[in-house]
Amino acid sequence: MNIVSNMVEVHIFRQTKTGIEFLLLKRSEDEIYPGLWQMVTGSVKDGENAYAAAFRELKEETGLLPVGFWVVPNVNSFYSPDNDSVYLIPVFAALVVDPCKVIISDEHSEYKWLDPDEAKKLLAWTGQRESVDIICNYFLNEKSKLEFVDLTDRIRINV
Repeated sequence: MNIVSNMVEVHIFRQTKTGIEFLLLKRSEDEIYPGLWQMVTGSVKDGENAYAAAFRELKEETGLLPVGFWVVPNVNSFYSPDNDSVYLIPVFAALVVDPCKVIISDEHSEYKWLDPDEAKKLLAWTGQRESVDIICNYFLNEKSKLEFVDLTDRIRINV
């Protein structure tokens, strides 16, 4: 069995008067997992670090530039029997300003802004739903003990 870590996950959110909303993207019919709702996901290129890949994928898949960008203290994972590998996926959070114009890539057919409970109903994997809860807890609960690493200044270099 192999352990692979060449993918990233980015939860894009905005703060509204009623709370937080997450951006979910629906996979195009000609993509792997057609019709699946997800956050931004993607692969790390050779020589690229995970947070740079996450920022690149965010821009490529949505056209958005975040005003805040953090490492979420969670690692998503799944097992693939096709190559007998466990995949470990670092998770990132990106805050965008409302209103914003989403320009989806060909990988997706549509998008929705959803409150956390509605977003979790559409997400397929437990780790993705847990990341939504962790992000909400951090940004809505002043007593949160979680520590998010702020990468906002690092990504501004790439803008």
